[in-house]
Amino acid sequence: MITVPQGAALSIGAVLGTGVIALPALAAQTAGPASLIAWAALVALSVPLAATFAALGARYPDAGGVATYARTAFGRRAAAVVGWSFYFAVPVGAPAAALFGGAYVAAALGGGTRTALLTAAGLMLAVTVGNLGGVRVSGRLQLGLAALLIALLLTATLTALPHARTANLHPFAPHGWWAIGPAAAVLVWGFAGWEAVTSLAADFRRPRRDLPRATAIALVVVAVLYLAIAAASVLVLGPAMSDAPLAELLAVGTGGRVRPIAAGAALLLTLGTMNAYYAGAAKLGAALGRDGALPAWFARGSAPGAVPRRSLLVVACLGAASLVVVAATGTGTRALVLLTSGCFVLVYLVGSAAAVRLLPRGTWARRCAVVAFASAVALLVVTGWYVLGTVVIAAGALLSEKFFGRTVDPVPARLT
Repeated sequence: MITVPQGAALSIGAVLGTGVIALPALAAQTAGPASLIAWAALVALSVPLAATFAALGARYPDAGGVATYARTAFGRRAAAVVGWSFYFAVPVGAPAAALFGGAYVAAALGGGTRTALLTAAGLMLAVTVGNLGGVRVSGRLQLGLAALLIALLLTATLTALPHARTANLHPFAPHGWWAIGPAAAVLVWGFAGWEAVTSLAADFRRPRRDLPRATAIALVVVAVLYLAIAAASVLVLGPAMSDAPLAELLAVGTGGRVRPIAAGAALLLTLGTMNAYYAGAAKLGAALGRDGALPAWFARGSAPGAVPRRSLLVVACLGAASLVVVAATGTGTRALVLLTSGCFVLVYLVGSAAAVRLLPRGTWARRCAVVAFASAVALLVVTGWYVLGTVVIAAGALLSEKFFGRTVDPVPARLT
């Protein structure tokens, strides 16, 4: 069973993740210092999103997570679409996440692309093996990783902030105010994850009480750390910021050899993110097999406390195939980030719409769901052409449901 600290650590890892490694630079390149507005907007959006999914997970603790909520609210086709969008987004995003960490290792040890790819492969293998031990092993691993990465991020921020210069805020919007929208689309990668732990809700000891508590803790930690790192990157590093802002902040703050430290931090962040997503996706895949959206072969491991090894191995194999494609074609991480973000925006859109329908009227949770739905619509617009990848996945889900779908027992009733 997952405890509140372990649940908070899984959420922190899923949301915080690799965002602090590269996103401050990507957002600043897109919108300049005005990217701080995009950061603040995404932090504000996280409040209703986190509250919405915590409320759904507490009331409907099931391995299907968002797919279960969509099925309960709109039927099995909606569940198949949202389930596929999450499940198949993880193997697409995994190489990008692993390569973010691999780039820091390559900077510390040398070897360029070869070192980055080998590191990425090692990270993907490590999280697969860790999740084969089940959610108890995965949760304990995540708790340790969360504590270490929080300490490293606080060190980078607090030691670098004394070197901040307000002159780095000028010009504030060098690429125009409209650039804040594309910057926000890039940042969706860093804020996706509030839905990931809902697939593990049934593995909490007391889901109705523990999941909201774990989410609240994670929300505070993520908001503070993201805003601190983003502000420090802009104020301290300015327009000359490299693609490795965390390493630069450590260099400015400590004045010593920081590449090994930065590489260690990057590995911890990457492991935390991938561990949480592999755990959630594996459980979701088993639930999709149980509910008829995937072949019944996937269903083993969908029960609370069970290990979904078949689903996990499919995620791992698809992730490995994606990494091979990246290595063979030289595809950059930016495209993978935006394709993955497009999938998660659809998950948020359908999940928040399900919450509006399922949560009791007049409650704060339902009000949060309305705000989350409107925000997801806005994010879908700014994602642009990369949402087409999500459309392809959704079409695959609908075709599979039409030709291979089967009748299954209804999803579990609401927890009372």
